[in-house]
Amino acid sequence: MNSFWKEKRVLVTGGGGFLGSHVVEKLQETGCSKVFVVRRREYDLTREDEVSRMFHEHPTDIVMHLAGLVGGIGANKSWPADFFYQNLMMGVLTVHHAWKNGVQKVVCAGAGCGYPEGAPIPLKEESFWDGFPQPDSAPYSLAKRMLHIQSLAYWKQYEFPIIVAIPGNIYGPYDNFDLDNAHVIPALVRKFVEATDEGRCYVELWGTGRPTRDFVYAGDVAEGMLRAGEIYDEAALVNLSSGSECSIRKVAEMLSEIVGFKGEIRWNINQPEGQSRRMFNVGKAERDLGYRARTDLREGLRLIAEWYWENRADARNTLALTASAKDQ
Repeated sequence: MNSFWKEKRVLVTGGGGFLGSHVVEKLQETGCSKVFVVRRREYDLTREDEVSRMFHEHPTDIVMHLAGLVGGIGANKSWPADFFYQNLMMGVLTVHHAWKNGVQKVVCAGAGCGYPEGAPIPLKEESFWDGFPQPDSAPYSLAKRMLHIQSLAYWKQYEFPIIVAIPGNIYGPYDNFDLDNAHVIPALVRKFVEATDEGRCYVELWGTGRPTRDFVYAGDVAEGMLRAGEIYDEAALVNLSSGSECSIRKVAEMLSEIVGFKGEIRWNINQPEGQSRRMFNVGKAERDLGYRARTDLREGLRLIAEWYWENRADARNTLALTASAKDQ
């Protein structure tokens, strides 16, 4: 991998965000010194003139397209139009102008919630278009699904390779810990850390805790995306996750032990909890890329809890929706 990336010029949209920060770290570990991190304050990727200007100002060999407006169930239910429009436009314009400006290939981050709600578990790439996704996040996930259609279309007409990686439920340092917009693990981490520090007698969590997710450490996904960029030279769709499922209740119990929380966990069954099960088949990634998620869930939870404890003054805790895509 080092020899492949070392001399490449790599443009990373969303490189200042959650997954992007891990991808940039992994690129730097390979010896790649020509990494340009795209930030919204410099280029609004929903505007074609700014996307065009970005590629003219920063000629590049490979694009890692990780930018996106992301959030949990509550945010998706509150701002579906924003989630649809911004994610669709960022993907369409970035990929199109990458092709137009002679980029060698694009590696994109798709959305695990884009799989059909009723698809067989574990989720296989072949099932990606077999139905409608979970309704609460459909505006976001269908906008991200279009990356796969774009990859197929641009390969057929131009033989331009676009790889769409479908991650599981990513967690790790640099995540968004804002309780209105966060995904499940960073939200749980923040609640347990604050409850422990403040000596609270209970923590209230959404739903029943029974739904399962395929949690995967962000650094493992970043490694898989670099490997996909190295190996694939055609349109490709590939799952990058742990290939195992764990209930949200179990995650909450592990976190309470890790942070030393001694109080009660209360489940608010009147709040939404999303799809009942999600687990990915990672056989394709193992065969094609030699990929396997290396970070054990308990170890990963310890790492993210320690990181939040040490960095919460600077962590993304109170971002409004309008600001949440700035460094995505």
